[in-house]
Amino acid sequence: MLSEFSSAHFNTFVYLALMIFFGMFMGRMAKHIHLPNVTGYLVAGLLIGPSVLGLIPENALPNLDIIADTALGFIAFSIGTEFKISYFKRVGVTPIVIAFLEALLAVVFVVVALLIAGCSLPFSLVLGSIAAATAPAATIMVIKQYKAKGPVTEMLLSVVALDDAAALMLFGIAVAIAQSVSNPDASVASSLLSPIIEIVGAVVCGFILGLIFIIPLRFFKKDGNRLALTIGFVFIGIGIASIFGLSQLLLCMALGASLTNFSSNTNHIVKLTDGLTPPIFILFFVLSGAELQLSVIPSIGVAGIIYVIVRVVGKIAGASLGSVICRADKKITKYLGFSLMPQAGVAIGLSLIATQIVPEFGAEIRAIILCGTLIYELIGPAITKLSLKKAGEIE
Repeated sequence: MLSEFSSAHFNTFVYLALMIFFGMFMGRMAKHIHLPNVTGYLVAGLLIGPSVLGLIPENALPNLDIIADTALGFIAFSIGTEFKISYFKRVGVTPIVIAFLEALLAVVFVVVALLIAGCSLPFSLVLGSIAAATAPAATIMVIKQYKAKGPVTEMLLSVVALDDAAALMLFGIAVAIAQSVSNPDASVASSLLSPIIEIVGAVVCGFILGLIFIIPLRFFKKDGNRLALTIGFVFIGIGIASIFGLSQLLLCMALGASLTNFSSNTNHIVKLTDGLTPPIFILFFVLSGAELQLSVIPSIGVAGIIYVIVRVVGKIAGASLGSVICRADKKITKYLGFSLMPQAGVAIGLSLIATQIVPEFGAEIRAIILCGTLIYELIGPAITKLSLKKAGEIE
């Protein structure tokens, strides 16, 4: 029994080492061909994962899930620290309008295109509603790597943060309609209330945690202590979200937003976490790459092709429309939508829920979302970099 326990842990640590070494190597290779490091990390994971070389077997991946939760918690916290009240006083409701419209049009475009292609209404609604979700992790990594600065970058940070809330709301509405069509006896009210509770609960809990975080910062002033406090509060935020079924991303964002608006120590905290997170992010993206499945590509069919292409068109159209309505900077109108392509964790989570709502289409929806994730995550960071460079915000 003891030998089996030691062996399992030894293998896990070897896998972690492989992920870091391969990730660093492929990140450097990506840099040589002018691609973002995150693309190299994803390719490294794809190569050493079950789909290609199999150095990390499929049964080892669930043991590494804590890496994804930790990385997403810190990414969300980092985004939250950019949510200063002074910024929203300056830009008004523009980020909210853009986030809602880019999410809405992505859903509408995909649903309409699927219906035109002859897909059923419940299938089109559930799959289309997942199109709203955007993954902030790859976008944040590109911004950090290239030290992007400017109006497009500022707006992008706000929009990807708000997108999670918009995606959950739209998914809840679409699911309620799909359930009423498939099963008239289903509770529409509970489907509509669930995302509202998830969003409001996450924001309130994160805000309260941020206020509590400020208290020990007055007494612990050494770097090591403050870093330990930050890790502890991000961890408790992730734990609370998991226990109560709240959005982990929104809760940790609210934690960071609360801290940045009520504490003068935020810049110091962000600097400390920036020194801790690089290896966590490498592990996260290599793990994400290892979870990508090449085998799903042949099975997506016409519906998958429509989803992958039309979702991007909807995102670009929605972001441009929102920018025009709010009279945002012309660069935002022109380039922001192209930076909203990445899709990963939230979409995969929603696809799992979808298998319960429309079980007859569950396998097809899951395959389409996994294939979309593969394409979006590999291409998305490079498109984001190019967009920000065209906007003049990357040197």
